Amino acid sequence: MDKPFLAIVVPAFNEESRIGGSLDRLREFLLEFERSWEIVVVDDGSSDRTAEIVEEHSRLDGRIKLIKAAHGGKGAAVRRGMLEAEAEWRFLSDADLSMPPGNLRRFFQSEHGFTPAFDVSIGSREAAGARRIDEPWVRHFLGRVYNWTVKLVALRGIEDTQCGFKLYSAEAATVVFPVQRLQGWTYDVENLFIAKKAGFSIGEVAIDWQYYEGGKVTLGGSVAAYLDIFRVRLNHLMGRYRTAGRR
Repeated sequence: MDKPFLAIVVPAFNEESRIGGSLDRLREFLLEFERSWEIVVVDDGSSDRTAEIVEEHSRLDGRIKLIKAAHGGKGAAVRRGMLEAEAEWRFLSDADLSMPPGNLRRFFQSEHGFTPAFDVSIGSREAAGARRIDEPWVRHFLGRVYNWTVKLVALRGIEDTQCGFKLYSAEAATVVFPVQRLQGWTYDVENLFIAKKAGFSIGEVAIDWQYYEGGKVTLGGSVAAYLDIFRVRLNHLMGRYRTAGRR
């Protein structure tokens, strides 16, 4: 069987209230997409009906696939999904679909048709033309402080590392994700750092982004994510990303 053109990788932890609706929205969009596709949901050890709901959707459409994993954190779930997906292009999507699925087409708009302009394309809430909808100003402010720290310590030139929507080429995914060490929320910064170090092109794509209540970020998780920025720099100084290199 030929490998699909596009995989949408969705990490999910206790998402029974919205995973079904999100899969319906993704499938509705993809049925109009001009290339072959798959949806890969990585259940990160959920204690609710998340896996059961995904399995129900998979029985209706075999292109929707479930990977069951022990709870290891979002970073671990993302890594597994990106490495087990088989598509030429692998798109990371948060389960809440705060970016409307139709925005995905923006990642493929280039002079080369369905070939994106970058090896790694970042859905950006800060790029020209992006829209943030209903986001509390405090959350926006804290996000900008976090990104300022990212640019100061680890990764310059990117205005929005933390948006949960990113497109990787298969080559970039298979080089970057095996080197990933962080399991928590800072996996984004780490993987972009590795991708840049390995020589992959990285660019930001303006998206529409809708804020939803019910996020899973805790105070402890936020502190850990902040400290992990410095861990990325430390890992680099200790040579722990040395195996990363473009093929």
